[in-house]
Amino acid sequence: MPDTEGYKDRKHAGRQLARSLAHYAGQPDLIVLGLPRGGVPVAFEVAEALGAELDVLLVRKLGLPGKEEYAIGAIGSGGVRVLQPGVPGLMGLTQEQVDRIAARELAELERRDRLYRGGRPPPRLEGRCAILVDDGIATGASMLAAVRVASRQRVARLVVAAPVGAPDTVARLAQEADEVVCPLAPPRFHAVGQFYRTFGQTDDEEVQDLLAQAWAKPAAGQG
Repeated sequence: MPDTEGYKDRKHAGRQLARSLAHYAGQPDLIVLGLPRGGVPVAFEVAEALGAELDVLLVRKLGLPGKEEYAIGAIGSGGVRVLQPGVPGLMGLTQEQVDRIAARELAELERRDRLYRGGRPPPRLEGRCAILVDDGIATGASMLAAVRVASRQRVARLVVAAPVGAPDTVARLAQEADEVVCPLAPPRFHAVGQFYRTFGQTDDEEVQDLLAQAWAKPAAGQG
């Protein structure tokens, strides 16, 4: 599959994305933050290529009831909540329903934080260059929540990066971040998965394994 059409899988996408981020290679205080779960395999390849620290930034999409794949918004740590225009009100959605969805996703966000970090403290972001990575950008709700979370921590430079994205969403995010790197933004974008040959679910075990690999390296280097 040519790169202009899409990617073999998330690993391939991460390596291709890293090429577009090569100007950050070796930069001091650089950190790559993957959005679990699907963004972590992509972010792992980016961090490897750039020689950067890898970590996760936890956000959760808020799905429309009955059509959960459609994001009505997203939440992030520190009370960040991003809602799509028209929410509440969209398709009769009430504020009470939005709050219930957000509460459920907050519980999942906290579960993942315990599972992935295992007591490890969150990374220091203040004054650093942070590259936020996902496997693709559709509505942009999750990435926007991630941008807001990172911005609150006073990063020096904030970069949004994804292998593929909807053109209008990419343009909106460019107004929120210092730079948006998205090699593939086709006009006929329908879903992220259409641009991957293999796009299965990333599970918790894969995220844990990739983080363990990344986090073991500094300790080994210090020894």
